[in-house]
Amino acid sequence: MRQKATQPTMMRIAIAGGGGFAYILAECITQSANAVLVLSRRPHPEFEENFPGCQVAVVDFGNVEELRYTLQGVDLLISTIADNEQLNLIDAARRARVRVFVPSEFEGDLAHRPTNDPLDHGSRSALDLLERWSQSRSHNMRYTVFSCGIFMERFGPGGMATYSMGAGCRLSTPQDYLVDIAGAEAVFVETGRPGVRPTQVAMTSVYDVARFVAAAIELGPANWPREFRMRGDSVTVPGIVATCANVRGVEFTVHPLTYQEAEAQVEESQRSGNEHSWFYYQRLLQTANGRYHVRQTNLNDEVDQNEAIQFRPMRFRTWLEQVWGPAALT
Repeated sequence: MRQKATQPTMMRIAIAGGGGFAYILAECITQSANAVLVLSRRPHPEFEENFPGCQVAVVDFGNVEELRYTLQGVDLLISTIADNEQLNLIDAARRARVRVFVPSEFEGDLAHRPTNDPLDHGSRSALDLLERWSQSRSHNMRYTVFSCGIFMERFGPGGMATYSMGAGCRLSTPQDYLVDIAGAEAVFVETGRPGVRPTQVAMTSVYDVARFVAAAIELGPANWPREFRMRGDSVTVPGIVATCANVRGVEFTVHPLTYQEAEAQVEESQRSGNEHSWFYYQRLLQTANGRYHVRQTNLNDEVDQNEAIQFRPMRFRTWLEQVWGPAALT
């Protein structure tokens, strides 16, 4: 049975970061009556010009006291930054008595990240600090992680750089992960185990991730779980390659690797100091390990059951046809 609509409580929401994802989040969230404050290293007049009710504050993410002052009165803070800057932001948010913090953790669900994560990017330190402050007696700032698999935009023309995203994770170009659609080429790791189904990869368009976050805000953060899991689609690795080839209408050159071959490439990249190659093969190994297979999508369920929320995330083929189909390329 679908849940009836409830009247959400208006909040003051802050988004940390002025990149492409922050812009898309602001676009979705400002469609409600919530006030939105964007924290950025430099001015972004396009936020205020395009989104009524949105303000931009230029801040130094290295200055905790300045951040604390800027965050006064904020109820919910969504981070799109990482590493030490995010740690400073968490500390400042706790001091400013922000009620709920959403860390920059938009990828595969927490349960499938390895203990010694080669792709950590400051994630473990941020989550440990958030857990510490969530149990504080003076101010227990709650936090929720939004897990979505991978952004479909990794496969778009121009890659993540087109959306001003991915630079910090070394995922800017179309050649940085699994399939180079323009070059009609794919590299992936085979599981190599008889009877084991091909690896599933959950994928969500960044625009749908923003819509999911906005929907969760409309549901109200008072009862948010520790992790909200979402996905637009789930496709096997061979299925991703086949779909890309079918939409492009060309035959792809495929380079399947054994797990051992990919590990050897990681070791060679480390020996030679080739950082780009090291991250590339680490991501392929993590994909084979099921890191991006998001299960039990509780946020999808919440959205489906609420009659006030009317949106369905795009499937991978539909999205791919929009950006790579004949109409998109004319």
